[in-house]
Amino acid sequence: MITALVGVFLIAHGLLHPGVWTAPAPAGRPAPFDPGHSWALTAAHVADAPARATALALAWYTALVYAVAGAGVFAGSGWWPVAAVVGAVSGLVLKTAWFDPWLSVGVLLDVGVILAATGGWPASLH
Repeated sequence: MITALVGVFLIAHGLLHPGVWTAPAPAGRPAPFDPGHSWALTAAHVADAPARATALALAWYTALVYAVAGAGVFAGSGWWPVAAVVGAVSGLVLKTAWFDPWLSVGVLLDVGVILAATGGWPASLH
C-alpha cells in the first residue's frame, strides 16, 4: 500500500509541474503568476519569451524525473530516492527562480521529498 501511495504521489506531483506552468490565465482575472517573469532571469536581462520557454522546459524536465522516480518505486529499484531528490531539486530551482507565494506549497512538497528520500522514509521502500 505504501509503495503505491509513494509511487502515485511522485508521479502526480511531477505532472503538476507542467500543468501549473502551462495553465492559461482565468478569463477576466489575472493569472496567479507569470511563467514569463523570473526575478533571476530578469536580473540577467532575459526577455519574457525565453524565460517562459526555460520555465516550461524545466517544468517538463521535473515532471519526467519525478515520473522516473515513481516508476522506480513501483519497480522496487534501489535508485528511486536519487531520482526523487533530482526531481525535487529541479522543482526547487524552478520555484526559486520564478518565485511567487502561490508556489509555496510546491516548495514544501519538494523539501519534504528531499527529506523523506534522504532520510530513508518510508522504511518499507528502502
